[in-house]
Amino acid sequence: MPADQPGTAAAVRANYEAQCRAMVAGDADALGALLTEDFTLVHMTGYRQARDEWLADVRSGAMSYHDMLDVDVSVDVSGGSPTLTARTHTRATIWGANGTWPLRLRISFTRAGDAWLATGAVASTWR
Repeated sequence: MPADQPGTAAAVRANYEAQCRAMVAGDADALGALLTEDFTLVHMTGYRQARDEWLADVRSGAMSYHDMLDVDVSVDVSGGSPTLTARTHTRATIWGANGTWPLRLRISFTRAGDAWLATGAVASTWR
């Protein structure tokens, strides 16, 4: 199904919301099921983290997400693959640093069978 078909934006948004729930719950298995095998996360520091390393950090508690409050979320389905952009206030403890960060997340998605999976995310700060 092409990205511009009805329901794509809702499915992508549902994946994002499930990612947020899994992150806050510290459920690395549920989070991993929402990502492609070659998923990468680019942190606000510029560090590019592979999927398995990120999931291991979530599993161990090295990355502990306490709360994610969406300020706004949009999905663009006009290109070849959908992208979701969210501005959040994310309260977390990341490698020992605790805080609430205004994060802008840009997440790309690809079709995998009947589901949309995240292929990569870039986190930056916003004001």
